[in-house]
Amino acid sequence: MPLLHIALRSGKPETYRQAIFDSLYRAMRETFSVPEDDQFMAMTEHEAANFRYGTSYLGVARSDDLVFVQITANNTRTLEQKKALFRRIAELLGERPGIRPEDVFVSLVEVEKENWSLGNGLAQYA
Repeated sequence: MPLLHIALRSGKPETYRQAIFDSLYRAMRETFSVPEDDQFMAMTEHEAANFRYGTSYLGVARSDDLVFVQITANNTRTLEQKKALFRRIAELLGERPGIRPEDVFVSLVEVEKENWSLGNGLAQYA
């Protein structure tokens, strides 16, 4: 049950933003075995003054098209699954909506399964 927060510079059209949602969902389905309809994502857009990044940190040449993707997920995936997810996200975002791999920044936050309530005040995974 991943929860995704996506942040990018404002000004991209709706089709671009929807392509990000679609590509991220597909990458999670393919690499993390996320069930169908398990889509919980929010996107925030930021003016240039409110969006800062290192343009060359760790030798990666980033541009103003940088997209931050923070994924909160159960701590049940292997290192190989995580690497596959990062690789597939960059591939799919490159295909649609056309984001350079250098501009795909992903952070995975892992939590214990009992730390979720998916509605009704219940701990569904506990």
